[in-house]
Amino acid sequence: MPKNSKISVIQKIASQANQTFKNIPSSGNNVDNKVFVEQQTELVSLVSQITAEDLNIAPPKKLSASSEKPPSAPVTYMHICETDAFSMGVFLLTPGASIPLHDHPGMNGVLKVLYGTVDIRCYDKLDEATGAEAEHESQGEAVSRAVLRSSGQFTAQSGPCVLSPAKDNLHEIDAVDGPAAFLDILAPPYGPDDGRDCHYYKVLQTAGRKEHSEEDELWLLEIPQPDDFWCGGEPYPGPQVAV
Repeated sequence: MPKNSKISVIQKIASQANQTFKNIPSSGNNVDNKVFVEQQTELVSLVSQITAEDLNIAPPKKLSASSEKPPSAPVTYMHICETDAFSMGVFLLTPGASIPLHDHPGMNGVLKVLYGTVDIRCYDKLDEATGAEAEHESQGEAVSRAVLRSSGQFTAQSGPCVLSPAKDNLHEIDAVDGPAAFLDILAPPYGPDDGRDCHYYKVLQTAGRKEHSEEDELWLLEIPQPDDFWCGGEPYPGPQVAV
């Protein structure tokens, strides 16, 4: 690389993501790992600076009724890079599209909206088993007690969303009032052979609120990938990265 070449923001993010995630365990809680926390803080700071313009992407132009394209996938993915330590890309949501409630087993993640508005709801499974869970399991249903950790709308002006194996690990994402796009970093990447398959869930009902707790508990039913959700692909038009 020529000495005078300016390093792109996305290259800085990729390098920092590799530095942050290359030596951490594939699962478990890293909040007590001082080096990891410092590296992750630097990564989140870099991700907060990224814009759609940095990646040469922009909201799609509205089409006239006479020039409408045939229906496409509600969500598409632009692959940027992937290593054993992390994957990085951009998800693009059409107006009204949703990414269903799903998990990230043993994974860390950072999400930053690039354009549009998304509604994000984050959940975590609770460790303690209950009689109701055992009853559902005996009926062949995978049901888990969970808690709604957070819910809110995010735009390009919002800071990044961060998930870990222990907190905000399940989420669902809805595009609000138009198309939306966000940068997505997952560490390590999904890997079914390594116990990191993606599972989808449906909220069955509220389980109530424990005494001295401000978080709503609920039941989650594991389901197949919903029929109305699928993810297409399209080329990434931004600066190339090397890791």
